[in-house]
Amino acid sequence: MNDILPDASGTWQFLEQTIQDLVQSYGYTEIRLPLLEYTELFRRSIGEVTDIVEKEMYTFLDRNEESLTLRPEATASVVRAAIENGLLHNQRHKLWTAGPMFRYEKPQQGRYRQFHQFDVEALGFDGPDIDAELIIMTARMWRQLGIDRIALEINSLGSPESRAGYRKALVSYFSGVKNRLDDDSIRRLEQNPLRILDSKNPEMQEIIAAAPVMLDVLDDDSAKHFAGLRALLDAAGVAYSVNPRLVRGLDYYNRTVFEWVTDALGAQGAVCSGGRYDGLVEKLGGRATPAVGWAMGMERLVALYAACGGKAPVQTADVYLVAVGDAAERRAFSLVEELRSGVDGIRIELNLGGGSFKSQLKRADKSNATYALILGEQELADGNIGLKPLRSADEQISVAMDELAATLAARLA
Repeated sequence: MNDILPDASGTWQFLEQTIQDLVQSYGYTEIRLPLLEYTELFRRSIGEVTDIVEKEMYTFLDRNEESLTLRPEATASVVRAAIENGLLHNQRHKLWTAGPMFRYEKPQQGRYRQFHQFDVEALGFDGPDIDAELIIMTARMWRQLGIDRIALEINSLGSPESRAGYRKALVSYFSGVKNRLDDDSIRRLEQNPLRILDSKNPEMQEIIAAAPVMLDVLDDDSAKHFAGLRALLDAAGVAYSVNPRLVRGLDYYNRTVFEWVTDALGAQGAVCSGGRYDGLVEKLGGRATPAVGWAMGMERLVALYAACGGKAPVQTADVYLVAVGDAAERRAFSLVEELRSGVDGIRIELNLGGGSFKSQLKRADKSNATYALILGEQELADGNIGLKPLRSADEQISVAMDELAATLAARLA
């Protein structure tokens, strides 16, 4: 788990605000969720035979001997909240949430045990149009952020029925090469053979490449849905490749799955991943409800943004107030509050800790403020204040106190 220090937090804030503004412009509204859930929620939703549930969850007993887990992902919590709060009865919702998640796994570039996700979910939408909107939205996000080292991969996992047939085909195939499987794959063979396709073991890749392909056995409705999605992406000019081995790491997905991947972050190529999970609401006790969403790791986005040359706007003060002398220091406290009330959105830093005029002016310059306001005994006596440009060669001027707010508002507009 790591700290996000002040020199990095500005980039985080910029990226978070950019994504929030984008998804809200598409009609998505925020839902805020607890960090802790009952462990059973994730066992039922994510699946028992997954690395997350088997190896990575932070789980403990509380004082009532209830098993609780720090959330490893957000989708299950979104669905749980929607069911508990009656959001799904004859309703459709487009939601987003963001915050820390927790998984006990090997830390590496862009991956920590406490990490942050931005999560978008659409509940109650059945057709491929909502799948397309979610993908097109992310394509717009990359353009806005100037991220070009990224590519879209899509696949379909079909219906539960067609996936059952595919499961049998995989069991048959992998059983025939069982002597070449690693321990994880052997364990998954009878429980969830699709998870073998998600193996990251290099020695398994040749075996996986020769396995049966889900797209060859799709049911008619899933094939139609996938064709509809591809047609909409083509119409929107969103480039993609079909990856028949893309299965995602969670058991609740069906039909559409997708990942945005990059070559800029080493082995951790996936930046934004998602898909459809039409059976999850019913599995968790609600009415059968179609649903689709995506999640993005913020640590990876921050790293990718930097790798693509992105630099967040630097947040600096507009004005730094230099006050010399006891009376000026006392007046400065009321003056900055007057300006904060009188000049919309102004960012003012007040010199604190005293100091000579020269040292205060050095602090003003170091703050990267646009202007310094200079208040001393003579200015107090005259009812004026000095306005000194710090980022240009313009001369310092004297401004009447009762005209200061209007002058700053005009100059900072």
